[in-house]
Amino acid sequence: MDWSDFFAAIALMLIFEGILPFLNPDRYRKMLEMMEKIGNSQLRTMGLIVMAVGAVLLTFVRAGSGT
Repeated sequence: MDWSDFFAAIALMLIFEGILPFLNPDRYRKMLEMMEKIGNSQLRTMGLIVMAVGAVLLTFVRAGSGT
């Protein structure tokens, strides 16, 4: 893995993380309030699912690009 790939991934993550608060700050605030009500185990499960989907997607993208 090249360091530029790593920093590109971090940059894309920051861009995607900033889209919702930029476009709809009220909805983002409500979403954060709802997340406070979710238990730790549910939040961990959601995080695990998102990471797994991201890993599978990355694997497909990398396999398709021949890298």
